Amino acid sequence: MDEQRQAVADEEPAYGIGAVARRLGVPAPTLRTWNLRYGVGPSRRSPGGHRRYDARDLWRLEEMNRLIRSGIPASDAARRVLRIEIVPSAPPAEQEQGQRQEQGQERGLEPGWTAPEGIPSLTADRSPGVPTAAMLARAAMTLDSVAVHEWIGAAMARHGVPWTWERLVIPVFETICRRQSESGANVEVEHLFSDRLMAALIGLTVRPDRPAGSRPVLLACAENELHSLPIYALAAALTGEHRVETRVLGARTPYPALADAMRRLGPSVVFVWSQLPETGDPAPLASLPVLRPPSLVVAGGVGWRDGLPASVTRVTSFQDALDRIVPAALA
Repeated sequence: MDEQRQAVADEEPAYGIGAVARRLGVPAPTLRTWNLRYGVGPSRRSPGGHRRYDARDLWRLEEMNRLIRSGIPASDAARRVLRIEIVPSAPPAEQEQGQRQEQGQERGLEPGWTAPEGIPSLTADRSPGVPTAAMLARAAMTLDSVAVHEWIGAAMARHGVPWTWERLVIPVFETICRRQSESGANVEVEHLFSDRLMAALIGLTVRPDRPAGSRPVLLACAENELHSLPIYALAAALTGEHRVETRVLGARTPYPALADAMRRLGPSVVFVWSQLPETGDPAPLASLPVLRPPSLVVAGGVGWRDGLPASVTRVTSFQDALDRIVPAALA
């Protein structure tokens, strides 16, 4: 019997922590904490010795996540899920999605909800948990932080970060900004949406077990630039989808600090973001140190003014940034 059970287990798919984090919308550090504190973690190992989650582990984590969101302390939720031995036919996420769809119809979040003018009308993804841009915008407007967080995580797990950024995040921000300009309100909507998006992105930037390339990619905002979400999105795509190690310095990075970080890390690529014209002075980029081996310096964002140094590569889209950075990081 034990041999038969082991044979069945060997045939089951196994998942790394990054894939599980994307599927659940729970940051990888949180999953590690649940494993260390409560023993809710991976129960299998790959041939190379890496810890892997099986179907029962996923069920336990999904159920624990659901219980915590309902208000149950994490320790109590862990004790409950550790008693689960047999995996039900339908995972908790699918059961909860069906309940949320019923509740969503009461709140006006049905799939047929018409997008406000200016939002691209996307066809609803038939996978559980992936919204249209209109649905995500509506959830943000109603301050439904749980739906926003889960939908962003589901979209990233299903389609990846670039797709989610371009097809969902940008349209939602455009709607929020347009309504702010029309009414002067909705700052709280922008803050909630940004917070949940940041939480989802940070969970995807954990250093890969076996990074591709020998040197990290360093990402920072230009000095006095506050809009840091784009660099976290780019870091999440590089880490989660290309296994490239990243270091994110965040908003308002002084150029001397960026230079010091370059000397200490010796990165393969340095990406600097400017979203507003007042932060897009190209002159400081010329003063960044020249390293051996060299670092590719990439400037992204619409804030950059004319006069970028000849040594700096300018990118104009998410995919353009990936196309330039990934080959340099893997070289």
